Amino acid sequence: MTSPHAGTVRPYLFNDRTVEGYRRAMTEATARVAGRIRRADRPFSGVSPERLAPEIAAIDLERPLHDHAAALDELERVYLRDAVYFHHPRYLAHLNCPVVIPALLGEAVLSAVNSSLDTWDQSAGGTLIERRLIEWTAGRIGFGPAADGVFTSGGTQSNLHALLLAREEARTEAPPARLRVITSEAGHFSVRKAADLLGLGPDAVVTVETDGERRMRPAALARELDRCHRAGQVVMAVVATAGTTDFGSIDPLPEIAALCEAAGVWLHVDAAYGCGLLVSRRRRHLLDGIERADSVTVDFHKSFFQPVSSSAVLVRDGAMLRHAAHHADYLNPRRMAERGIPNQVDKSLQTTRRFDALKLWLTLRIMGPDAVGELFDEVVDRAAEAYDLIAADPRFEIVTRSPLSTLVFRYLPPDGPRHGGLGRKLADDANLYAREALAASGEAVVAGTTVDGRHYLKLTLLNPETTLDDVAHVLDLLAGHAQRYVDDLAPLTEEVTHVCS
Repeated sequence: MTSPHAGTVRPYLFNDRTVEGYRRAMTEATARVAGRIRRADRPFSGVSPERLAPEIAAIDLERPLHDHAAALDELERVYLRDAVYFHHPRYLAHLNCPVVIPALLGEAVLSAVNSSLDTWDQSAGGTLIERRLIEWTAGRIGFGPAADGVFTSGGTQSNLHALLLAREEARTEAPPARLRVITSEAGHFSVRKAADLLGLGPDAVVTVETDGERRMRPAALARELDRCHRAGQVVMAVVATAGTTDFGSIDPLPEIAALCEAAGVWLHVDAAYGCGLLVSRRRRHLLDGIERADSVTVDFHKSFFQPVSSSAVLVRDGAMLRHAAHHADYLNPRRMAERGIPNQVDKSLQTTRRFDALKLWLTLRIMGPDAVGELFDEVVDRAAEAYDLIAADPRFEIVTRSPLSTLVFRYLPPDGPRHGGLGRKLADDANLYAREALAASGEAVVAGTTVDGRHYLKLTLLNPETTLDDVAHVLDLLAGHAQRYVDDLAPLTEEVTHVCS
């Protein structure tokens, strides 16, 4: 029996009878986005959760608008107006890149066709395109013909996947409570999160010290490997980082690989950020040694200018992926594997999975890898110039020069010594205030972090359109906000200091 509402509902389905409606709706949507991008004169509106939340809460989801234009009007008010626009040259906060148009073309195609990359009978050519991209990426890393991998939702999932494989390789040697993962104190938090999800002990993740450039010290790793061995603990993996989130530091991969090979330990390289170097014609050498890893994380949506999500985990020996394989009679029975049917679910932690590889495929086919590498080299060049700018500015102190595109620094109140014991707290609070005030203004967005217990500001450059003038303007804004905070507190601080003395 046909529903009485079928005539009004069916036109919303995308099929051969509704392609004109699809075309009109997509044209209107892209026009709205294009208009908003064209008008955006700052990366953020500065809206607060307290102001925006009531507008969204007031929308009655039980009462549809029945009109694309009306829904897009509403979306302008509750999302597009206040979205954070990564394409803007003064968005300098997190590892979010502007995206290239070929990738957006891929996004439009993959969402409409809606392939699921778990099995061949749901994706066909999509399966082979993803496999070809994995093969290409493995070649760029320097892996041999036995390598394999799979696309993931992001670096956190890729790191979890790699450590799952490492655990399965090591678990015959020791129970989970005796397994250890070694990473540097600058490594990504997802390593500890993965250890928790994998059921390892509370002390499973061991961090080793870094040098002045925030890179893992090989000597410290060697000592920890020896200590674990003497304590009867089994190191299931060492996680090196090629592009730490805060400092962009790249661990000394050749030395770490040699230590792991000598100890028979799985080496995972988290290159979520630094993977853009794989297509750099000037800086590829910074990843030398990565080809000796057992597994590698890459995030194309960080430094290949792809929309979220577009990531992968790769292994030097594809046979290791068997540890993630499970078979279901309705989906991927063993007989399909025996017949050579290429089902990507045999390698993945996910079942239903978007065809995110298509975005990278069209990027490479339209632009080519050298063009992507050139864009990444531009942001690294700009970061080097920005480092010199900040280092020469007496208003700031900067931590270290990054081989990639992050800058960690802090504003120094010029009258710091006058504030006595309160100087440290004043500097911390001034930097926290400056970041929040800048975001509230919407004129720029920067990030923050802590270094040795102190609050610092952080710029992450991933937009080739960002100029040195943009950076200088943001520095002036930050210094202005911070100094106003100090000036407002100066009378109170002086009074407290006088009383204490």
